[in-house]
Amino acid sequence: MLTLGYAGLLGLWFVALSVRVILGRVGPDNPSLGDGGQLSLQRRIRAHANFAEYVPLTLLLIALLEYSGSPAWTIHGLGALLLIGRLLHGYAMAFTANHPFGRSVGIGLSLLSLLLASGLATFRAFTA
Repeated sequence: MLTLGYAGLLGLWFVALSVRVILGRVGPDNPSLGDGGQLSLQRRIRAHANFAEYVPLTLLLIALLEYSGSPAWTIHGLGALLLIGRLLHGYAMAFTANHPFGRSVGIGLSLLSLLLASGLATFRAFTA
């Protein structure tokens, strides 16, 4: 059930990223499809898409680790890495004009959580 909490928090953040894309499309000069060559809308769209690309598999792996009996500290560690990584990356991409620290650290933490969850899942599967 620990993963459920992280999924809920990440779901709320996904809604916030979705709203940022929607708000970037409001107005007579903003495109309803594509990005219209607008850098700020491109950044919002990529923050939203990047979240959709990384979070589902990572959350699934964390949930499977929890289901397979991994200790709570493992689930919290992986969940926190993913959540903090996604918050940093999403904020840097969708809410600022240029924030390289948040973007690079955010994706780094996200990839680290995916790598660790994948490694632990593989280890548990073949040593059970």
